[in-house]
Amino acid sequence: MVLETIINFLWIALELTVLFVLISFVISLLQGYIPYGKIEKHISGSNKIWAAGAAIIFAFITPFCSCSTIPIIVNMLKKKMPFDIVMIFLFASPVLDPTILTIMGVIFGWKVTAIYIVVTTVLSIIIGFTLHALGFEKAVKNVMMTGYEEKNHKFNFKLAIRETIDLMKSVYPYLIIGAAIGAIIHGLVPTEWISTVFGADHWWLIPIAAIVGVPLYIRLSSMIPISQVLILKGMALGPVMAMMISSAGASLPEVILLKSIFKKELVIMFVVSVIAMSTISGFIFYLI
Repeated sequence: MVLETIINFLWIALELTVLFVLISFVISLLQGYIPYGKIEKHISGSNKIWAAGAAIIFAFITPFCSCSTIPIIVNMLKKKMPFDIVMIFLFASPVLDPTILTIMGVIFGWKVTAIYIVVTTVLSIIIGFTLHALGFEKAVKNVMMTGYEEKNHKFNFKLAIRETIDLMKSVYPYLIIGAAIGAIIHGLVPTEWISTVFGADHWWLIPIAAIVGVPLYIRLSSMIPISQVLILKGMALGPVMAMMISSAGASLPEVILLKSIFKKELVIMFVVSVIAMSTISGFIFYLI
């Protein structure tokens, strides 16, 4: 049993390593040709539809976890960018990582990934506009934070390799942790138990999974191998996606950081919004 678990871990880790390195390198090369200045101009523009689209694109091309997004949020607010557009970026950035989305497509299939992208994009836009309409812009504190650095250079192969290595240092450990947890679940947790408890057609598993995911602080990169094993074990797709989105979209460290730039009511609304986003997404996959 232990040997089988180790072998499963090595295979999962090897698969993820190959995918991660190749995809990260290609994306690093392509990012050098992305017109960040034009995207930022659209984000600051008066056309809300274009601005929302630009925020989603910016979220997609900036592969950050929930905590790493905070310095960029501060920089955007400091530049007086529209509050609703900043909120769209805040919710979309952690869940629209291009590297992880590509890995998700290879593992879960491109149909599931496409639905995931559409659902998280639409919900991020709706939440951003809703928070603005409810007047939560007044709950932003006037603070300064360092740590954001704009990139104004073209990438070359050497720089792309360096970027890939840097990304591996920050993200790869979470992939390995996820692979280890996935291998343990695959080897030691009975398939019948998971399929019986979590594979049943119970709608209430989705909001529970969404709530449980928030305090776990499991990055999306870790949740991919864990979710793959849970689905193979018989866990329903709805709860898996709900937990995946909530764990990526919010975390306790992020909430603590947000308290330094947002007032209490906006921090609470942020957590509620992430849970709502995760739950709705879970129900969509549940119905599909």
